[in-house]
Amino acid sequence: MSQHKHRRRAPAKRALKQTWVLIVAVVVVTVAAGVSLGLLASSGDGGSGGSEQGRSAPGEAADSGAAVAPTPSPTRSYPLSKAPQTIPAVRSHTAARGPGWRPAENKRVVVSDKELADEGRLIAGELGLTYAGQKSDVRAGDVRLALGDDEGANPESYTMTVRGGRVAISGPGEAGVFYGTRTLKQEVHDGGTAPEGVVRDTPAKPVRGFMLDIARKHFTAGWIEDRVRELGDLKYNQLGLHFSDDQGFRIESKSHPEIVSQQHLTKAQVQKIVELARSRHIQIVPEIDSPGHLGAVIAAHPDLQLRNVNGVATRGAIDISKPESAKIVDDLLNEYAGLFPGNQWHLGGDEYQALVVSDPQASYPQLASAARKAYGSGATVADLTTGWLNGRSDTVRAHGRTPRAWNDGFFRDTSVQPDKQIQVAYWTGKEIGAREPLVYLAAGRKVINYNDEFLYYVLGEPQTFVYPTGERIYQQWTPRVLRGTTAVPAKYDPQILGGSFAVWCDLANSQTQAQVAAGIRMPLRATVQKLWDPGKPQLTWAEFRALADRLD
Repeated sequence: MSQHKHRRRAPAKRALKQTWVLIVAVVVVTVAAGVSLGLLASSGDGGSGGSEQGRSAPGEAADSGAAVAPTPSPTRSYPLSKAPQTIPAVRSHTAARGPGWRPAENKRVVVSDKELADEGRLIAGELGLTYAGQKSDVRAGDVRLALGDDEGANPESYTMTVRGGRVAISGPGEAGVFYGTRTLKQEVHDGGTAPEGVVRDTPAKPVRGFMLDIARKHFTAGWIEDRVRELGDLKYNQLGLHFSDDQGFRIESKSHPEIVSQQHLTKAQVQKIVELARSRHIQIVPEIDSPGHLGAVIAAHPDLQLRNVNGVATRGAIDISKPESAKIVDDLLNEYAGLFPGNQWHLGGDEYQALVVSDPQASYPQLASAARKAYGSGATVADLTTGWLNGRSDTVRAHGRTPRAWNDGFFRDTSVQPDKQIQVAYWTGKEIGAREPLVYLAAGRKVINYNDEFLYYVLGEPQTFVYPTGERIYQQWTPRVLRGTTAVPAKYDPQILGGSFAVWCDLANSQTQAQVAAGIRMPLRATVQKLWDPGKPQLTWAEFRALADRLD
């Protein structure tokens, strides 16, 4: 009520002065209390949104109609929330006013759909909450996971709403809901608060991969499992395992136990890794490289070794003119198709040494003869090698897999063309015969970026390789930078499915497992940031690195 209405007579001067002193005191105390409560509500590590403001979706208002304007004191008021700081950064955050959300022992995780039980149990365990299962009731502090019915939406997208002391995460697919829980986990890490408002998030690229060479260097199952957990929290969705090479064959085999190295993973260990990856929505992409890089197989089958016209053995190369060569590789592809679920397979196809000599036909007459017999009088060793790749593609495609092969396994001027379904794993422009990325893109092929200029972590730094840094990836690389440092035209972006950071163990003893984990830590974070959102990051590199340190 106004202090000036309904007064019947003017007070004495001293009484008037006392009245105003009292009024001022009341106002000061009231305002101070309101400010104090507001600050209290937004205090802590991150407060009501203790992170940088993210980008709002185009056309969205700041509050999106979701928040109620603060009422006068003594009711608490809150500042407008800031976007969460996560890796990768969320694509959109609509700010709101409110206390945000923090985990507590008496709070629960509930799901609207039974398919989300695994995601619900995982985040409940991570945050110390109670997993209550499928429930329709609403309680204070709930985290609710739900599948939406948004047909045609990216199944890896999600919406997270923090409002009224509760969190709701929904998405058209289980993967998207899982990624929403990863965002929540990062928001509340180390006492933080999930800020009030709405996050709408979706990845730019469907392939966000990490490839590990376990053939040249044995990695323990526990170490690989730790990487799976790390990759899941960073929203990666593929883990490539290169488990066959000249130096070793590292997974137990029933069809050909004679080729398996002494240090290897058992199938039971692999199944555990596969199941852990599945729970994190990560697909294992196996690779048995052929017709080169088969030294471990050839060591047990020396009769299949490729030899030149002078009888000299060719390193790591199998003789593809012999039917037995195709049989043993297909035996392995068929066997491991039962171990690795999913729809992806890496066929390798690179660095077949028969094709690095000046005249393959003269140097390997048996290959030239087989090529002519299979494909006509003008056929070459490159035609025969392309036919080999197509044959292995047929084998994995029979299991419902989409094949990929290294870019230098595709040859120019051949009469035999590679299967159109084979995706290009583009890694280099330095190898003999390697062509520009535009050659494959213009032909309509889908490409995955493994650019060795940025994404190759080669143990011991042989040849011209140097360990990649997260800073360089963060500042200079995008999925369109397929070769060297130059991006391909934007019109080809839809054909670039994504990318993969790769660890190669050429000099296996150069680093321990712990050193590898430490060395790839920031490159992995920078790579997924650019695969989730290839635009210029809002954080500086120093800020991004500090955020990574805080979230670990």
